[in-house]
Formats: sequence, C-alpha cells, structure tokens
Amino acid sequence: PPHNPAYGPPPPPGEDCTLSLILAIPDHPWTKATKDAAAVRIAMTVAARGQHDGRLIEITGESALDSDVPMLVENARTGRINADLTVGADVTGALILKANEGLSCNGMMINGQGFKISSSEAAHLLAKDGEGADAVIKPYMGGGELVQSKLGGFVIDLFGLTESEARMKFPATYSHVLAKVKPQRDGNRVKSVRDRWWIFEKPRSTFRPALRDLSRYIATTETAKHRIFQFLDTVVVPDHMVIAIGSDSAFHLGVVCSQTHLAWTFANCGLMGVATFEQGHRYTKSQCFDPFPFPDPTPAQRTQIAELAEELDAQRKAALAEVPGLTMTEIYNWRARLRGGDLGNLLDRERAHAARAGIVDRIHQQLDEAVAAAYGWPGDLPPAEIVTRLVALNAARAAEERSGTVRWLRPDYQIPRFGANKG
Repeated sequence: PPHNPAYGPPPPPGEDCTLSLILAIPDHPWTKATKDAAAVRIAMTVAARGQHDGRLIEITGESALDSDVPMLVENARTGRINADLTVGADVTGALILKANEGLSCNGMMINGQGFKISSSEAAHLLAKDGEGADAVIKPYMGGGELVQSKLGGFVIDLFGLTESEARMKFPATYSHVLAKVKPQRDGNRVKSVRDRWWIFEKPRSTFRPALRDLSRYIATTETAKHRIFQFLDTVVVPDHMVIAIGSDSAFHLGVVCSQTHLAWTFANCGLMGVATFEQGHRYTKSQCFDPFPFPDPTPAQRTQIAELAEELDAQRKAALAEVPGLTMTEIYNWRARLRGGDLGNLLDRERAHAARAGIVDRIHQQLDEAVAAAYGWPGDLPPAEIVTRLVALNAARAAEERSGTVRWLRPDYQIPRFGANKG
C-alpha cells in the first residue's frame, strides 16, 4: 500500500519495511482499580522496523491491584513475537481443515426462557401429549451443568415442525410455548426470530444432521478451568455454551482428551483473567477444533486410544454415580492436587480416592503416550514443541487437501455433504 505520511517519512528505497514487535505484554491488569470498577485488562506492545526478536512478558500472578503497590509476578521469554502476542510457532497461520468440516458447533441459542421447563413440567406435558411427545421434550444441558455433572432440566424443541403441525401434534406443549415464549418473541426486532417464535433462535439446522444417526456425541464447555471432553447421549440438547462434536468415536474422544490437543487448545484459545489456565479459558471451535490435524494411526493404535477413552469416560461417570455431590470439575481439581503432591490430610486422600483421581490421571498419562505414538512423536515433548509440530502438520494437511486428498474424520457422513475424497 502507499506510504502514509502520518507515520513519518518513507523508508529509503530497498530498506526492509518489516515491522517487528520488540516488547509485548498480552494480558496486563488495569491497576489501581476500585473494588466496584470493571476488571479491565489491557495489552501493551512496542514495535520497530525490521526483523527483530522481542521480549514477551506474561503476568502469571497478581494481587493488591486496588492499592498503590500492586504485586505482579512476571515471566519473560525472548523470541520472534507473533501477531497473536505469542512466542514460538505461529498458530495464527493455521488453516481450517476440510477433514473436520461440519463436525463441531456450539449448541442451541434458545432465546426464550419459556422453552426451558422443569422435570415436573416435562412430566405433565408428556402425559398430556402422550406417545411421541418425547421427540420434542428433551433433556437439556448447559455449560455449567456439564461440568457440574447434572442435567439442566428439560427443553421444548419444536424444530422441524410448522406452527400448525406443532399445534396439532402436541397441543399441550404448543400451548405452553404460546403462553411463555411468544409474548417475549413478539418484541424481537429480528423478523425471522419474531415470525418463527416456536423455534429456537439458532436451532443449528446445518449441524443437526451430524447427530442424527448417532447414539452419543462428544461435548465440552466453551469456557472452563479444566478442558474436559465427555460423551453425551444424543437425546440431550446442548446449550450454546456447550461445544458439540458430531462423533461417537472413542478414538476421537481420546485424541481431544490428550495432552496433544490440550497444548494446541492453549496455544489457540482465549484466556479469562490472569494468564494462567487455572483461571479459565475459552474453547473456540473455529480455532481449536476446525484446524486441528488428527493423527493417522495404525489400526492397533486406533484401537488402543479408543479403549483408553472408553475407560476414561466410564471411570469418571462411575465416580460421579458413586459419590454424592461429586462433579467433573472436582475430579479434575483432585487430579491437579494429586499431581502437585497437595493431598496433605487423610480426608483429602479419601475424597481423591473416591473421585478416582488417580485412575483418571493414569489413563490420561497412557492416552498422552498413545496419541503421541499415533503421530509418530516421542511421548515427552514439551507443549511448545507439540504446537510447533501441529502447525507444520496443519500446513501439510492443508496442502494435501488442495491437491484433493482429504482425511475425513467421518467419511460416511462428510463425503456426501462436503465433497468426494479424491486421494
């Protein structure tokens, strides 16, 4: 583009016009904030012309932010600073892979509290509308409920029915939605939302076919402290804060549960608060799942990963069923404390044992090793090296796809919808 005089005189002919970041602090708290003020966070950068390495400073601990002497713990690294304010492999250049197309989506955006009903309301409507009503009155799972290991009640899902069909087939359910949802939707400024008031605002019509022939699918919360993937029955309707992956394959579950996918996630996700993943992070499917290159395992490797993933899912659910009040988050809290040697008293050790934290941790270790082997990599690679290799593999897979070879995750489902595999 032409030189902008606002940025000073143009560079001499032949001079390198590359701009490099020589200092970056990607996530810094706004200090001296009052307790009632918003938790503002900022990024700071310094750039220089030319190709230079830079100094990246991460805030790994903070306290006393509302005082004159805030305490910040910093971790500095030196290297080429990428556009996303990271050092190391540039994940911002990773491309969405056709192999993963159509298999992940946020859950339903409902827009209408009247769609959500309690267990007693669901039982009443099921009794009134009789046989077949369970096709539109379904268990419901929000992001919070997913990690707390409890259903979020029920939801009325009339997708696929005209207003007349809903009224004729399920009169009691229709009457409930007419009274509880339509008045709210009547005031919506979007015509399609207003006119189709008995349907969720975003019913995920293009994603629903991915679940149609499955008995279960993989789910994870969009925001979380621990990145946990698990199987849900397809009768369960996911909320928009749940990322659904349209696969019933335990092999796919094992890969996304592994350290390999976790390293990729942490390199691509958004942090929530201070720059430590213990504080929470956001899993964005377009950055974390869609570009992620799955391994191409041997049949024996695929079977091993699948068996471990099935056991992981079963062990966690068994613990949840056995221990009153236990949640998925608590299982992983105990796992973290176990790995950190932080089980100092007998009560803690007993609770961690009941939560099967040691078993869960051991299966994760074995999954990490098995998934690394499926990639043909050593099992002890540090996260930065894992990400570097995944970025390179993403580029190689993208090049394959441009030449016509696609390593579909669910070929029977994907090829008829998204294109033939020419490789």
